[in-house]
Amino acid sequence: MDIRSTDTSLLTWTGDTLALGLPEGTIEIAGELAELNDKLGGNLGDLISETEFEGKLGSSAATRLGGGPIRKLILVGLGKTADFDLQTLRLAAAAIARLAKQQKSQALAISLPVVGDQSATAGAITEGLLLATHQDTRFKSTKEEKGAKLETVELLGLGEQTSAIAKSEQICSGVILARELVNAPANTVTPLTMAETAEQIAAEYGLSLKILEQEECESLGMGAFLGVAKASDIPPKFLHLIYKPQGTPKRKLAIVGKSLTFDSGGLNIKGAGSGIETMKMDMGGGAATLGAAKAIAQLQPEVEVHFICPATENMISGRAMHPGDILTASNGKTIEVNNTDAEGRLTLADALVFAEKLEVDAIVDLATLTGACVIALGDDIAGLWSSDESLTVQLQEAAKLAGEKFWPMPLEEKYFEGMKSQIADMKNTGPRPGGSITAALFLKQFINNTPWLHLDIAGPVWCDKENGVNNSGATGFPVRTLVNWVMANN
Repeated sequence: MDIRSTDTSLLTWTGDTLALGLPEGTIEIAGELAELNDKLGGNLGDLISETEFEGKLGSSAATRLGGGPIRKLILVGLGKTADFDLQTLRLAAAAIARLAKQQKSQALAISLPVVGDQSATAGAITEGLLLATHQDTRFKSTKEEKGAKLETVELLGLGEQTSAIAKSEQICSGVILARELVNAPANTVTPLTMAETAEQIAAEYGLSLKILEQEECESLGMGAFLGVAKASDIPPKFLHLIYKPQGTPKRKLAIVGKSLTFDSGGLNIKGAGSGIETMKMDMGGGAATLGAAKAIAQLQPEVEVHFICPATENMISGRAMHPGDILTASNGKTIEVNNTDAEGRLTLADALVFAEKLEVDAIVDLATLTGACVIALGDDIAGLWSSDESLTVQLQEAAKLAGEKFWPMPLEEKYFEGMKSQIADMKNTGPRPGGSITAALFLKQFINNTPWLHLDIAGPVWCDKENGVNNSGATGFPVRTLVNWVMANN
């Protein structure tokens, strides 16, 4: 899809399909809309009246105009003017893209209001278009693409915004990589595949890559990570991908992603009705980490970023860790395993110790860590825990810019009492209440003084049906937030 911006107005544009975004309320055919209505032979007014279109958020209407300067017309509702933000534009662009596909449009022009400035507006519209039109059909024997395909999109009245559009295309390439990694089944994406993906990013964009094999992890004392990994026939891969700017970096950051390419639950096996068939998505944190690496490598900020993915499976075999085993993490802390299905935090424990030894300015980890977080916040909102208020504010601002939702959660130290073990420093799970909080408190034990923030993305990493800019399947959450955070440190 070729997306470009132009000074052309909606009154002078001619072509296949014109799409307008209109605010909520009684829509008066006056001024520019009246001129457009005359140009279209009254069809704009007819479409509004016949469909009772009132511009409510999520509403839409479309019609074919036959011959003339414009052949198809699409309207989307933008909701209340007071609520307009960049996410309004993304959602409108996504709705327009889907309607254009239904109308078999090949050339599309979009007229939406400016939010912030023209550059930000063009970027947000581009994101909405690209993310809504992405379809992962790799595993279908028959592709569903039939008929005309949307080839060109013009963003009207925004002037020349080539740089902003290119930036959004680069960010979306990272989101799409994350989506495709999560969508792929566990017999396609393994720890080896994660390593190969990191190698491809490093080779294409000039990043440094260190892949720690099992023996190297053993020498570093990564007993928690390797305790999870030892049941699988596929060897673990501890990935350390490094982006460095050409000059002296302004900041040094680390992003750590949980990378369980399949989670059987281990000997505490996930039973029927547990959603075990969806556990290919348990590497959603690692997928987003690699997606962010791909985007950041193209954007080239003056920030050094370390991307860390402890990739493994959690399987069942004669080598599997047992409930009751005691593991020693690389910071020397001992963990009594009272549930082998709480394995993600074990892999992250050693990854966080590794990240802190890099002497970075801040660490963000992200993980499909707990079902408890989904119960608390639902499918659209991720949980956020942090030891540093400034870092929390940075992530919230980055998330708002991306239109991705997080909710700050408490690190209630009292709850860690339920994690204490009589025979080790801690257990890997606590009581059922507050499960997402105790999981975050567990991770906190592997950070000393570095500002740290934990994202539990178990809900938003996947959607079962079309939702906003996402189609059913993996969402690529929260690549755009991570990229915005890094760029804000630029």
